[in-house]
Amino acid sequence: MEIKEYQLGELIQAFKPLKDLLANLDLPIEDPDIRIKDYIDTLDSMYLEEAGLERLELLDIIESYVQLLKEIRNSKTGIETLTIRGGADKSGHPEPLVLSVKAGEIVCIVGPTGSGKSRLLEDIELMAQGDTPTGRIVLIDGKDPNTDSKFSFVQRYVAQLSQNMNFVMDITVREFIEMHADSRMISDQKGLVDLVIEQANLLTGESIHPDMPITSLSGGQSRALMIADTASLSASPIVLIDEIENAGINRKTALEILLKNDKLVFIATHDPILALMGHRRLVMKNGGIVKIIETTVQEHAVMQELIKLDEKVDSIRQLLRAGHLIEDSYDI
Repeated sequence: MEIKEYQLGELIQAFKPLKDLLANLDLPIEDPDIRIKDYIDTLDSMYLEEAGLERLELLDIIESYVQLLKEIRNSKTGIETLTIRGGADKSGHPEPLVLSVKAGEIVCIVGPTGSGKSRLLEDIELMAQGDTPTGRIVLIDGKDPNTDSKFSFVQRYVAQLSQNMNFVMDITVREFIEMHADSRMISDQKGLVDLVIEQANLLTGESIHPDMPITSLSGGQSRALMIADTASLSASPIVLIDEIENAGINRKTALEILLKNDKLVFIATHDPILALMGHRRLVMKNGGIVKIIETTVQEHAVMQELIKLDEKVDSIRQLLRAGHLIEDSYDI
């Protein structure tokens, strides 16, 4: 059946973001039982003229938007591997490497400030094809991601998380998650809202409640919410994390949540615990990858000891926050 033959309310029920489109065009929704073609015919001609719209054009807009929502609902962006073919460092010396990473793996990127960690993340985000300063090439499942896929609203390969996350929308946490679920055409929103908030609360010591204004969240709460949201709601299979160690969240749990959803994770970090959590780490120097290290069993053992030390430091941090004196002897 053609879009114009659907009832307005029926179409909005099937594609909820359509209601927002009509609201943005300042178009009334008074009779949900009216057919789309009759709805358009009854709209005020003067208003349409002032808005620069014609009736046939409005029908095209609605049909195109519904088609986009259908594509989002049916989209699949899962990948099996991401491959990086080496480019060159800042001095022009080649990176003689081909790195393939599978879904469900963590790759950490280490090196001093200015060594090229963020540039490598940018190359992955842009799906570089030798067209960035490094000359690297990024392949998806062994193939060149075409331009349509790289810049598609529907098929976004990459989600990015950084230390700086600020919300400006005057909505609640629940409304924010529901809005994202609507954009992904997800039906079981109540269960999903509960899941995202439950996961976010595993990451932060400051409880997040569904009815909290999203602008009232602290930095740690914001980052915890976005990690949980990315893990459970984002269709992007690749997650890029840039120096999130100072975000005030449980790093180990954050990575576990992302990997449960088969995300392929790249982390640029100075944190030894995060660096050792990865399956591999890339060592950067002068803008290039100079070494690829597989994390060893012995390094995992060292990481467990570092986690214990980190937990002790965190317990003292909590005492300081609560106003206690730190005068006793601690076994650090």
